[in-house]
Amino acid sequence: MKPEFKLDDCERHGPGSAAELLLVEGDSAAASVVSVRDPVRQAVLCLQGKPLNARRASPRRVAAHPLFRLIADALGAPLGVAFDPVQLRFERVLLLMDPDADGIHCGVLMLMFFHRWMLPLLDSGRVMMVRPPWGEIIAADAASPLLAFSDAEFQSLAAAHRDHPGTHVRRFRGLAGIDPGLLLKTCVAAASRRAVSVHTAEVEAMTRLFGRLQSAEPPHIF
Repeated sequence: MKPEFKLDDCERHGPGSAAELLLVEGDSAAASVVSVRDPVRQAVLCLQGKPLNARRASPRRVAAHPLFRLIADALGAPLGVAFDPVQLRFERVLLLMDPDADGIHCGVLMLMFFHRWMLPLLDSGRVMMVRPPWGEIIAADAASPLLAFSDAEFQSLAAAHRDHPGTHVRRFRGLAGIDPGLLLKTCVAAASRRAVSVHTAEVEAMTRLFGRLQSAEPPHIF
């Protein structure tokens, strides 16, 4: 059975709307993001499994891929030809993947798709990578939880507080495992989330490193 890719659309679209398309992994992540997103300006598109490697696939296979067709339809942009990003239905595309190795892999594959088939999006800075929290350390002597945004940071914070009485260490295994308020603040709300635009040169550098992604630690360009 072929996977189904779902779009939970927003109310406003087009230039000046501040509309965003958030790409997430799986039904659980999609449900969590939909529960905290702004339904007026934020649409959520749910991936199922890892995307096709659009860098290696033939044009015919990419054009027939359900996920890529849905993305093109949602954006109102054709694949593989020049288009005006100003006329898109969404002003930004955000890759909001789970904080784990599979999420990193999915993010890389999606960037490769945009690089080969929707280059104007990258050139105009309209593709963004959101970095969700990797985990949190709740220390009895801290006013608020300490958040880690990489495995190295998580391990360092956990080690520093391991011997403190009452300390609770939690590793997030997916967006669905992040509390709604924290998910909104760190991943969804534009004013507070950790998100950076990814440009053409960065994707090209990432592509050269792609074969060496052996760990769960994101490349530095993320």
